[in-house]
Amino acid sequence: MSLKLMALAVFGLCAGGIIAAGVFAFLAIIGVFPRLIGKTKTRNHILLYETFIILGGALGNAADLFEFSVPLGSSWILGVFGVSVGIFVGCLVMSLAETLKTIPVISRRIHLAVGLQYIIFSIGIGKMLGSLLYFSAGMGA
Repeated sequence: MSLKLMALAVFGLCAGGIIAAGVFAFLAIIGVFPRLIGKTKTRNHILLYETFIILGGALGNAADLFEFSVPLGSSWILGVFGVSVGIFVGCLVMSLAETLKTIPVISRRIHLAVGLQYIIFSIGIGKMLGSLLYFSAGMGA
């Protein structure tokens, strides 16, 4: 293996690790994990939560990377996976909805009387332009 390929592999693994850490930090900051722990009243099992969060991230990355297929007789695995993903997405959406409630509070605290709609519009335009650039350059294929 050439030095160039080894450097590319190390760079790719480091970049992937940074992205994964950012996603998990985002989920922790918006309160998905603390909210689940609080609602289920299982604060004494935090080590178990941490273990499963790390295992879920690692196994999800491995499943995405290696693209294994599920055997036909095991549809219960897909059912458990679907229910788990549905619960997670529901918790994520509710946490994001609560985070959006903070925008009026922040605008009052920094005395932003005019211009909030322009900030939100700019974020939307930036997201759209980034998506257009991503797909027009063929990166999404």
